[in-house]
Amino acid sequence: MKARLPVRLAVSYLLVLAVGVAVTWASVRLLAPQLFDRSMGHMFSGGPEHGGSAGQAATRTALLDALDTSLVVGAVIAAVTAGAAAAFVTRRLVTPLDAVRATTRRIAAGHYDSRVEVPAEPELAALAQDVNTLASALAETETRRVRLLGEVAHEMRTPLTAAEGYVEGMVDGVFAPDDATLAAVAEELRRLRRLAEDLSALSRAQEGRTELRVVPTDLTPLVARVGARLAPQFDDAGVRLRVHPAPAITVRVDPDRISQILTNLLGNALVACSGGPAGTGTVDLRVGRQGTTAVVEVSDTGVGLAPEDLERVFERFYRAPGGAARRSDGSGIGLTIARGLARDHGGDLTAMSPGPGSGATFRLTLPVADESTVPATPTAPSEVQVPGPDVLR
Repeated sequence: MKARLPVRLAVSYLLVLAVGVAVTWASVRLLAPQLFDRSMGHMFSGGPEHGGSAGQAATRTALLDALDTSLVVGAVIAAVTAGAAAAFVTRRLVTPLDAVRATTRRIAAGHYDSRVEVPAEPELAALAQDVNTLASALAETETRRVRLLGEVAHEMRTPLTAAEGYVEGMVDGVFAPDDATLAAVAEELRRLRRLAEDLSALSRAQEGRTELRVVPTDLTPLVARVGARLAPQFDDAGVRLRVHPAPAITVRVDPDRISQILTNLLGNALVACSGGPAGTGTVDLRVGRQGTTAVVEVSDTGVGLAPEDLERVFERFYRAPGGAARRSDGSGIGLTIARGLARDHGGDLTAMSPGPGSGATFRLTLPVADESTVPATPTAPSEVQVPGPDVLR
């Protein structure tokens, strides 16, 4: 079993001291007699009348005895001084480490409000600040987890209550078990299924288990199909949807996953624009190419985003602070899944906004396929051609 850090530090100081004392002792004992003899030889070079060899030997012995005594006393004083210095320095070093250790144990036990007092030493201060940052991140994650549980419970409670009411009504004879009633029950069950699928998709995205069926795909008609499919929802909300024409851009993607990303972005843009007067909101869907990168942008004139929310909207379960305008009515995991899918394709998903009330733009980037390796495939007759601006409103 290894000794504790304070013991090892103290031993290291004492070892340095012992080496220093040993070197000093050996140097003095080896050099002092020779230097003494040389000096005495010059002093008594006149012969015995000046003391002779007997006096020189006695003086030499007395000097060596004095040196030995001085070295012993000096070694003891040095050991005591070094021990005190070692204890002081060790305490200054170990005390903050003990504090960090105790705090990490409290954090591991779930006390995420625990913090380490930042010491004066720069290295230890950096360690303490990292632990405090970790505690803050864990506290925020725990808050989101608790909020997610509440949101999931709420999302589940609503369709379950509705379905239960329909079933009880049919049992009591209040509702007839006709097609309309059964369709209403089926709709509530579909809501529950969508929630379960969203949570499952989030789990797969976070664990890197998303299955992709990658094929060469022309991105432009794929974007147009998504816009055409969602156009009726924009019409009902009084929001104008404009899909801008673009040339063919071939990418290697899973078309279903890319459609899922675009559906999420357009759905959020619709919610962001739905709060204003009917007919004033506009969403633009553009496709383009920048070098070897394909770019899809969804721009809206809705509630916008604060600078600090441009990255946070992609965090799991994040919602705008209370009182702020909302961009989504979901559980807060759609953009997290969308960014994960984009990165699984080798691309990314980012957000830009001038500020609250000024709209926002979400940019999906994907690597363009190497055209030399893409097999030539004719466009299927059923594919939607790219509409011009203002076609989808």
